Amino acid sequence: MSVTVFIQGRNGVTRWQPGKRWLLLPMLLIAAGAGLYQYNQLRFETQQASADNERQAREQQQRQVKQLKTATENQLSMLVTHVAKMQAKLTRLEALGQQLAQNYQLDEQFDFSAEVGVGGPSEYGSSIELDQLLSDMERLALGIDKSNTQLGLLETVASNLNIEQERYISGRPVGKGWLSSPYGLRNDPFNGHRAMHKGIDFAGAEGTDVIATGAGVVTWAGNMFGYGNLVEIDHGNGLRTRYGHNEALSVAVGDVVAKGEKIASLGSSGRSTGPHVHYEVLRNGQQIDPKQFVYRHAG
Repeated sequence: MSVTVFIQGRNGVTRWQPGKRWLLLPMLLIAAGAGLYQYNQLRFETQQASADNERQAREQQQRQVKQLKTATENQLSMLVTHVAKMQAKLTRLEALGQQLAQNYQLDEQFDFSAEVGVGGPSEYGSSIELDQLLSDMERLALGIDKSNTQLGLLETVASNLNIEQERYISGRPVGKGWLSSPYGLRNDPFNGHRAMHKGIDFAGAEGTDVIATGAGVVTWAGNMFGYGNLVEIDHGNGLRTRYGHNEALSVAVGDVVAKGEKIASLGSSGRSTGPHVHYEVLRNGQQIDPKQFVYRHAG
């Protein structure tokens, strides 16, 4: 196959017939153009894919950041709620402690208003600072621990005050009655001989309530020679009281009785001439004059 090219010039028409090499040139150009196009297309697709991957990675990071932010905000909200509960507990502890201190006149020793826990943002919509929140929670925890410690000490002091007040022996063992025989030497009502009377007798109507003159533990509740139906109470610190000649007993050994509690009914059991209660106070096992306890003011 041959190609003839006619070229119009000033001197007429010139015929040119290219060789095979000239015929291959367009094909080479077309092939080169197609290759360049494919290269550019592939490069474009590669860049597009890389851009898509980067975009997807950014979107994934944004989603993770959003999820982390949401989770953090939820956790911080829970922490704020926890701080609020701690504040409420601390306020309640302080109020209770202050009331107890005032009731027992110890407010000078226990000042629960000195430290008040504050923490966490209080304005709606304000930002939450984690470091500040943790600091507030630590301060609140310390405040609650301090208040609990103070309440424990206060409770111990108050309990000791109550115990000492209850154990404080004072008053008469009967609500209604009269002193019929004092402590000391007297003529024995049965034989007329001089004898040591180691207690005080309070006479009254049979069945009258016999009451404990101080709180303690019942160490004897039953018949004892000479005493008839006897109640003995240990008040601690080496002090005991005895209540003899009762008609009936209202307590048993091991019972814990309060000051002023009924322990028996007045009678005339044992070595007795009539309804009365024989009242003794013993210190370290030895009877002493109960008069100092009968007539002293209640603790």
